[in-house]
Amino acid sequence: MLYRPLGRTGLQVSALALGSMTWGEQNDEADAFAQIDRARAAGINFIDTAELYPVPPRAATCGATETIIGRYFQRHGGRECWVLASKAAAPGNGVTHIRGGRNHFDRANLTAALDASLKRLQTDYLDLYQLHWPDRPTNFFGQLGYRHEPETPFTPIEETLEVLADLVKSGKVRHIGLSNETPWGVQRFLHLAETRGWPRVVSIQNPYNLLNRSFEVGLAEIAIREQVGLLAYSPLAFGLLSGKYENGAQPPRARLTLFERFQRYNNPQARRAASAYVALAREHGVDPAQLALAYVTGRPFVTSTIIGATTLEQLESNLASIDLQPSEELLAGIECIHVGQPNPAP
Repeated sequence: MLYRPLGRTGLQVSALALGSMTWGEQNDEADAFAQIDRARAAGINFIDTAELYPVPPRAATCGATETIIGRYFQRHGGRECWVLASKAAAPGNGVTHIRGGRNHFDRANLTAALDASLKRLQTDYLDLYQLHWPDRPTNFFGQLGYRHEPETPFTPIEETLEVLADLVKSGKVRHIGLSNETPWGVQRFLHLAETRGWPRVVSIQNPYNLLNRSFEVGLAEIAIREQVGLLAYSPLAFGLLSGKYENGAQPPRARLTLFERFQRYNNPQARRAASAYVALAREHGVDPAQLALAYVTGRPFVTSTIIGATTLEQLESNLASIDLQPSEELLAGIECIHVGQPNPAP
């Protein structure tokens, strides 16, 4: 396993992080425990979750993923061996079952969100606490263009960061991060931290994969120059880049088969581009999923690639991607496909 610095914290995190959003929906507790054990044996020390999980978000299952992780620590110990990250949900995106949908990033809501997460996770602190998506209306979750909505109320970033600073001071949070954030948002958080003496954000968790390289426009330079590295989620575009959906296949337990809400990764142009990447990998005798993961992990602005699996066989394949070094010819082939069909699934 490779290890990289988490921002300027001094923490070293594995270049592959264990994602958990299927636990409590597609995976039960026994599956999750087995995945945690296998990931740890492979050298992974970084686990990511959220109060919203599992996905798709439902009131009946909300918080189940954190509860499963908490039970693992209760039964097996080893909490100190993990860099544990979770996220607080923001308003909008159809999430009305968390704090009645009034979950702005103000003091009352962030405090309540953190305390509930700590209780479910059965821990006294989080190594990384992230804002799951911006409080304000902006372009994320597949929206490329920005539409300004001046009348929509949101919590000012300075108010949010002051609360996060107090949570760090309390010892309940070690470090803070962002997710689904824009270049303006990251820079605003950094500016306030510098001018007010508040904690610096150490990471940004955004989507990044061969079908969505929009992070490279604006955010990649910030990530490198400011040491706010990317925690890349959806590196396989919900499995599309693994090749398992090729030729119209619909694997029975696969996410795009089960859940209609994920059409972001299921449009015709995304399928065409994915087929091209899968064919490229196979032409070079490389597993398509491992190539897709290795490409993400190898980018200079990436701190860690968040891998998720519904079976141990998938997890084994994902873990093996850490040993793949794509050739220059392969990388050139990727760029050729990207130029012909850039970002078909933002």
